[in-house]
Amino acid sequence: MTTAPLPAPDALARALLLVAPSLDGDLVREVERITGRGAEPLTDTPPPDDAPLLCVGETLPDALRTDRLLWFHSVNAGTDPLLSAGPWPAPALLTRTVGRMGERIAQYVLGWMLAECQAVPEFTDRHARAHWERLPTELVAEQTALIYGTGRIGAAVGRLLGACGVRTVGVARTTRSGPPQGSGPVVPGSARVVPGFDRVVPGFDRVVPGFDRVIGAGEDTEALGEARWVISTLPLTGATEGFFGAARFAAVRGATFVNVGRGATVDMGALETALRDGRLRRAVLDVLPTEPAAPGDPVWKLPRTVITSHSSGITTDEDIHTDFAACWKTVAAGRRPELTVDVGRGY
Repeated sequence: MTTAPLPAPDALARALLLVAPSLDGDLVREVERITGRGAEPLTDTPPPDDAPLLCVGETLPDALRTDRLLWFHSVNAGTDPLLSAGPWPAPALLTRTVGRMGERIAQYVLGWMLAECQAVPEFTDRHARAHWERLPTELVAEQTALIYGTGRIGAAVGRLLGACGVRTVGVARTTRSGPPQGSGPVVPGSARVVPGFDRVVPGFDRVVPGFDRVIGAGEDTEALGEARWVISTLPLTGATEGFFGAARFAAVRGATFVNVGRGATVDMGALETALRDGRLRRAVLDVLPTEPAAPGDPVWKLPRTVITSHSSGITTDEDIHTDFAACWKTVAAGRRPELTVDVGRGY
């Protein structure tokens, strides 16, 4: 794990507060209230004195990527643009905003799944042609969703789908171990819970809230062939770039692919091939490798594909305020915030 040490109390007390000019005035005043100091604009020019820097914003200028940076709180959940723009200062804590993004993305995923099962695209087409035709529909219940990413967002998706009776299989970086799932009460939207287990027990699937089962990324071939929906919530890291390529799409057998993670985790050529040869039923892409997509971008012509312009989990000012306040309170108490980013992993 690659995380900076917590800011020392004296350094935090002396830190200058820099906020991105894009932040709303009311949000800036809330950040000032939380930290007990006035804010200055976050610009390409560092303040003249040597005080430590506490920054809140979307991007970090190169001139501030120094040991003066004490803490950067990202107003976004995805921090890959921050980390890929240049070397991250080793002493600097990086936290992020998630807020209620998991709920929003979960509703987005479920909405498209329900629309597909109720033949909404087909009925919309027939309405446009004034054509009356009864079409078959299907239930989401008892079908399988393979969800890549078992963190906050992936788990939120799993919980909501599980509440609708969908079988949820999470895919993590590595195989998880933990209590057996063969007995005990079932918690809606989660794996089976076995009373008395509070430690890892080798040889059994780990209980991960939001999922009926969790597998490792290296053992997903069979699960891809069984899934009705393949859902990606993956962040963009060195390990996930191009993750969904020809080999994984070749294992799919008629699933719909939904990407609410990062666009560059998908090999778009392999995706197009899988759509055109029918291995993928359709695709719902909230994210793309290059954003925004220009009107002439070939991605708009992918068959049976909908693009939703990176809108599934928009961060609100309330999210930023709530998460920054929680991080500040935790740091002030000498503990590491849950929203700390491991800069080595990229999430």
